[in-house]
Amino acid sequence: MKPYISIVVTTRNDNHGGDLIVRTSTFIKSVFYQAERTQLPVELIIVEWNPPTNKPLLKDVLPTPEKNSFVSLKYIIVPPEIHQTYKTAESIPLYQMTAKNVGIRRSSADFILCTNIDIIFSNECFDIFKQKTLKQNVFYRTNRCDIPSQITSYKENSEMLQFAKKNIIKRFGKTKKMETLHLPKWFYNFPNFCRILNYTILALWKWTHPNQKPYFTLDFEACGDFTLMSKNDWNKIDGYPELDMYSIHIDSMGIWAAYAVGMEQEIFPHEAPVYHIDHEDGWESKDAVKTIKFLESKPCLDYSIVNRAGLQIIRQKSSWNINDENWGINDKKLQEFVF
Repeated sequence: MKPYISIVVTTRNDNHGGDLIVRTSTFIKSVFYQAERTQLPVELIIVEWNPPTNKPLLKDVLPTPEKNSFVSLKYIIVPPEIHQTYKTAESIPLYQMTAKNVGIRRSSADFILCTNIDIIFSNECFDIFKQKTLKQNVFYRTNRCDIPSQITSYKENSEMLQFAKKNIIKRFGKTKKMETLHLPKWFYNFPNFCRILNYTILALWKWTHPNQKPYFTLDFEACGDFTLMSKNDWNKIDGYPELDMYSIHIDSMGIWAAYAVGMEQEIFPHEAPVYHIDHEDGWESKDAVKTIKFLESKPCLDYSIVNRAGLQIIRQKSSWNINDENWGINDKKLQEFVF
């Protein structure tokens, strides 16, 4: 049965972020649970980049689907000899966005979601997938809600989701038709007021900042945890830009490119988020001063230059044109394991 959606993530078995096996197992079980609950055919692709030689491959330690499951689980191995061809290979052990491109190029479904290995899907999010109403020429976003790591102590997915709804630490992302607003939660109980405020702010912004509406309305918050579009549309923008750099802000470049070539943004309802298992080394949880030291040996993009360049490609109505035709290491035959 052809999958309706491919879910693409990347990782390596070095315990990055802490409790990696536990968090990844929780993520995989969430996909199994939601696919079974909705009876939706799903392809789950895990790209294992530059696997450590002193650890087993993740396929040997992570959960596999039960027989007759609605999930096809595929591992793709990017070996160390490919990783070592990058200039910053010693300081950056995993090129996250290039690895996700590997999964995009080798996916089977018509729609592809790029996310991360510490995500738990809400029922409401997967119910949208179940409707099979995703469209071409649209990129989809949803909110990410951080939740305490003790969620992994629950065995049943239903218990996890109850815990997640009641224990949100922080919410990231915009609200459909209220993209300019960042208000306390209780404000959204007055939707008409919020819509008027949103349109007023947007009108003032367009008047004072000509041609910069996308900067104000596109949803870049935690976009590495949820960017969904058709495979044709991922191909249209050549996936994520493949840069020999740390991954921060490269996920945003995928959003800029999609909008620049004419795609529309669609934000899932507030009630349909994904939940992110909080961990000490997570980008938002990390000590800000320690983060500066962490980035010392890792070349990375500056937020302001990405935004300037994004507005430029929107004016030009073009993608980044950074990747060559073999993006996603498509000229190499990589080892795959399918369950």
